[in-house]
Amino acid sequence: MSTQDAAAASAAARSPVLFALTIFASASLVFLVEPMIAKLVLPLLGGGPSVWNTSLAFFQTALLAGYGYAHLLQRVGSIRMQAGLHLAALLLAALVLPLHVTGVFGAPSSEHPALWLLGVMTVSLGAPFAVLSATAPLVQAWHARTLHADTGSEPYALYAASNLGSLIALLAYPILVEPLFSLKGQALSWSLGYGAFILLMGALMYFVTRSAGQAAPDTTEAATDDPAPTWRNRLTWVVLAAIPSSLMMGVTTHLTTDVASAPFIWVVPLALYLITFIIAFSTKPAMSEATTLILQAAAVAACASILPFKASNLFLQLFIHLSAFFLTALMCHQALVARRPTPSQLTQFYLWMSFGGVVGGGFNAFLAPVIFNNVWEYPLILALACLVRPWGEGPVERWRWVTFALGCLAAVAAPVATFAAYSGEIGRADILGMSGHDLMLMVVKVALAAAVVCAFLVRRRGIVFFGIITIISLGAEGAGDKVDVLKSWRSFFGVVRQSELQLPQMGGTVRMLSHGTTLHGAQAQDPRWRCRPLVYYAPETPIGQVFTQRQGSMSALRIGAVGLGTGAVATYTRPGDHLTFFEIDPLVIRIATDPDHFTYTSECARGKVDYVLGDARLTLAKQPQDQFDILLIDAFSSDSVPAHLLTVEAMKGYLTHIKPEGVLVLHLSNRNLDLRSPAMAVAFAAGGEALLQRHDAAKSSPMLWESSEDALIVARNERALAAFAGDPRWKPTEPVLVRPWTDDYTNLVGALYGRMKERWSWLP
Repeated sequence: MSTQDAAAASAAARSPVLFALTIFASASLVFLVEPMIAKLVLPLLGGGPSVWNTSLAFFQTALLAGYGYAHLLQRVGSIRMQAGLHLAALLLAALVLPLHVTGVFGAPSSEHPALWLLGVMTVSLGAPFAVLSATAPLVQAWHARTLHADTGSEPYALYAASNLGSLIALLAYPILVEPLFSLKGQALSWSLGYGAFILLMGALMYFVTRSAGQAAPDTTEAATDDPAPTWRNRLTWVVLAAIPSSLMMGVTTHLTTDVASAPFIWVVPLALYLITFIIAFSTKPAMSEATTLILQAAAVAACASILPFKASNLFLQLFIHLSAFFLTALMCHQALVARRPTPSQLTQFYLWMSFGGVVGGGFNAFLAPVIFNNVWEYPLILALACLVRPWGEGPVERWRWVTFALGCLAAVAAPVATFAAYSGEIGRADILGMSGHDLMLMVVKVALAAAVVCAFLVRRRGIVFFGIITIISLGAEGAGDKVDVLKSWRSFFGVVRQSELQLPQMGGTVRMLSHGTTLHGAQAQDPRWRCRPLVYYAPETPIGQVFTQRQGSMSALRIGAVGLGTGAVATYTRPGDHLTFFEIDPLVIRIATDPDHFTYTSECARGKVDYVLGDARLTLAKQPQDQFDILLIDAFSSDSVPAHLLTVEAMKGYLTHIKPEGVLVLHLSNRNLDLRSPAMAVAFAAGGEALLQRHDAAKSSPMLWESSEDALIVARNERALAAFAGDPRWKPTEPVLVRPWTDDYTNLVGALYGRMKERWSWLP
């Protein structure tokens, strides 16, 4: 090579653009493949919060493996040797491409879903994901041995570029990639992108090795002058990384379990998590540590006070919870950056930081669902995070202890006032022109507000702030939404609660079953109404109409029902009928079949009832063809929509399992998505005949007696629908409003927008 060529190569190596571009590209590939593999795998397990958290735990573990590999690679003194080994690792990892889901583990397991998911993702994606994840620390280490050695430029700033690429890719997937590309196209494009990245990485390796060969001896002797981090340093890095990781999963689970669940609420905490890294690792942060501490104190105090109030304003809840999470994560990451070592210890720093992410994520994904029956990990970690705040210097001033005492007193006053508001003579009194109930609720709000103010006043004393936040949380818990929850269970598929409501119109107590924020059934306890199906399955509803019509025209019905809930469908069985429930969660089967909880299947069913455990599409495929007179698909009203059950391929499968005169009923009610339009398009594309009903519950009906709902009835021919075609409640469908969903294409963004248009008519 000529002197001119060598100088050009050295100049290219010294340009930070190539370093930043390589890190940006690797991070983009990593965060594009996360939702992509999720779309390939996660729907088979219902798509609940624990599925997402388990996936995140896998990605964090693979990230740790990549960072560990990058750290070990630094023990190889020669950059040329490092580059050669890494290029070989990139090529070996490419052997699992093109991207696909391995079939070596068989069908998903409902008994051990986490193990199945981890195994599938490890084999399908583990190697390329880990090698790509190694890019950020590895390239920064090369930067430190080339650019930093001569110019003193900061290699840690490249981590901001990494997270910027991650953020852009994460947001681009649901907005651009998913609606515009088929799943096969996505997988192929990502695999080609991985190949292009190898070429980009090769270019960087060439320039780095040329620069290292000319600028200095190719050794790591300079690194030995810096002292190694102490174990206290390492433990601090782990804790400061674990808290945001745990909070990210905790706030996601809390919002999707106790507040509301929309398809993309899961994306928001992860996006905010990445933004905190971008801010913290930037050379000129957009928010100073002092500003973060002030805002975090206000946000956490407000969050602690509203934590148990699930029924309050949705947007206010989202804003406060996400603000508290964002500012707490930013506080921890800024403290982490402030404690970063010299660039010679860079890969070790990232290794321990990644280990902290695994610790926090693993706690939420694997330990919390076992030891807690509710989402207690979120408030627990939020409170403990307050200990990261500065503790101040010297003894605690007297006024701060007074403030602490007043805050505790105010917080304790909240549940006391609530108890008075809900019981006794005070609740029925007329005080100062207000009902006793309203007056006491006002006292609750004032007490909690006073506690929040007190917490803010002691924000500079971490231990005191932690104490008052804990007291506020406990006080707010006592004053929270008054829902009479009898029992709560938690499984991999979510939190299930049994609660009761007093309704005199139905003889008193009505028992309800909720999964997350969605009501999955109710049963009156009065013997007069105990065997009457309520809410979605009442005789007045479209589902009830189908069963009533078929009972009047057919004998010995063969029925299939996807989604068990409380088992209310069983009340429609007669002697000689046979009903099979297809349910993915074994916990729901145990609850619905236990007479101590619900008796629809044990007391009210008159025909044979059995159960098939597992993903409905996979288990239905094993059933004989031409089997069902009625096949009910009731899996779309919950917070986590299994989109793979609403595709053309799925619809064709359903139609083969109903008899020529049989009917398929799709319950399409959903708070967040317009599922009618894609369902109508899918039914038409699959060759079925369909009718739609949008049912409004009668205003005179008691609560829970019936519900408003959308239902689509589909059959293989017009004859099967003749009895419904003459009913004015059933309308012809409009199958060309949207593109039909397939296994290769779904558009949840469009479904979300469709629901928003219904609510807000001003949208175009």
